Amino acid sequence: MKNTLQERSLATSRLFIAQSHNTFNFFFHVLLFASGLFIGIFLTLSLKHMSLNFQFLPSLSPPPIISTSTNPTTLTPNGLRGFLVPTKAMHDMTEEQLLWRASMVPRIEKLPWKHTPKVAFMFLAKGPLFLGPLWERFFKGNEGFYSIYVHSHPSFNDTVPQGSVFHGRRIPSKEVRWGDFNIVGAERRLLANALLDISNQRFVLLSESCIPLFNFSTIYNYLMNSTETFVEAYDMPGAVGRGRYNPRMKPLVMLSQWRKGSQWFQLDRALAIEIVSDQQYFPLFRKYCTRRCYGDEHYLPTFVSIKFWERNSNRTLTWVDWSKGGPHPARFMRNDVTVGFLERLRHGRTCQYNGETTNICYLFARKFTPHALDRLLRFAPKIMQFN
Repeated sequence: MKNTLQERSLATSRLFIAQSHNTFNFFFHVLLFASGLFIGIFLTLSLKHMSLNFQFLPSLSPPPIISTSTNPTTLTPNGLRGFLVPTKAMHDMTEEQLLWRASMVPRIEKLPWKHTPKVAFMFLAKGPLFLGPLWERFFKGNEGFYSIYVHSHPSFNDTVPQGSVFHGRRIPSKEVRWGDFNIVGAERRLLANALLDISNQRFVLLSESCIPLFNFSTIYNYLMNSTETFVEAYDMPGAVGRGRYNPRMKPLVMLSQWRKGSQWFQLDRALAIEIVSDQQYFPLFRKYCTRRCYGDEHYLPTFVSIKFWERNSNRTLTWVDWSKGGPHPARFMRNDVTVGFLERLRHGRTCQYNGETTNICYLFARKFTPHALDRLLRFAPKIMQFN
């Protein structure tokens, strides 16, 4: 009996020990599995983090081999010409991007293809070019020797016939107010857009009331053969001259350097690049030449006289009549346009051109109204010898 009880107790103990061992094995395996799972997750996350960090390190691999095969959009003369001689005036560049792009200057001056130097005719207009038919006759037959750029009010949406020389020649524009310094911004905008075409070598600023006084070949040769630029600049005492100077412009601009002149200029490419690249005088004038200062009459004359006076003629090629006084020049209607009047504008005075005396001092004139168009069209073929 006693032996039986001992055997049962021994069996029970063995059973308990076996069950405890099994329980311990179970928990041990669970713990081992959990530890392995944790270590796996930790290593996975660590490797991902290291991979992300390596992505931001500079590559130490050899540079890629550049293919020498011809790519028509980037390497051929046609692709390069498309970049340097754009066919469209509209683009999506910001003004900052435009000025930066226009300020680029190639270190090798000679182009890798034959090209014809062109004159950029830049029209600063409020709305329609009502003397457009006269300019159409002026440009006719001279394709390839000129470029046209038009800066109009942004809200102006009049259409131009597809066959017109002005079709598609509007540039991205901003509002311009008379007497405000933003006129100078519009002039720089026109210059910058014209500079995108590397074939443009001379730049003429015009308004919608301007007319040409000679045929295209005469004006083209006069501009291209000139050794000087044409920015009118003179020192004028009194309220409308030195009286507009702001002493806060010292020391960059002194009173003795202050100049006045017509805004209607004729430039070469080198000076045009300097103007769109100017980051000293332009901000100064924009800040201090305000209200009754009329920056368009002072910024360029002063800037050119200080920096580039050696190559400037100090005169403009655009005739205008200020004899009647007032803030605006005289306007010319239909009855004012006569043969004698136009001849006086063409040869009515003498001046210096390339060091010699000439009686061709003005190539353009303003301000002509739309009512003068019919007479201008009647006299132009004979007097100005169009075509």
